[in-house]
Amino acid sequence: MRISRDKVNKLAHTVADTLADLNEVGFMEDRNTIRQEARKALEMLLTEESKIDAAARQKIASQRKIILEGSQEWEILYRKYYNDEVKKLGI
Repeated sequence: MRISRDKVNKLAHTVADTLADLNEVGFMEDRNTIRQEARKALEMLLTEESKIDAAARQKIASQRKIILEGSQEWEILYRKYYNDEVKKLGI
C-alpha cells in the first residue's frame, strides 16, 4: 500500500508524541530526531510490505490457470503467498 509522505510524517509525529507522553520513556535525543527515525522506520516497513505484496501477486500471476483478482481462490492464494514471503524474512 502506498502512503503519502504527509501521512507517514503524521504517523511519525504521533509515534514521537506518544513516546514522549510515556513516563517509562526518556529521550536521549531531541523529539525531532526521534520523529525522523520513526519516519525512516515506517518508510522501511512500507517498502518491505510493498515488496512482499508484489512477490505474492507475481506468484499468483505465474499460475498456469488465470485466477481473477478478488475471487475467493485469489484471496486464499494471496494470503498463503504473502505469509510465505513474510516467513522468508523471519518476521
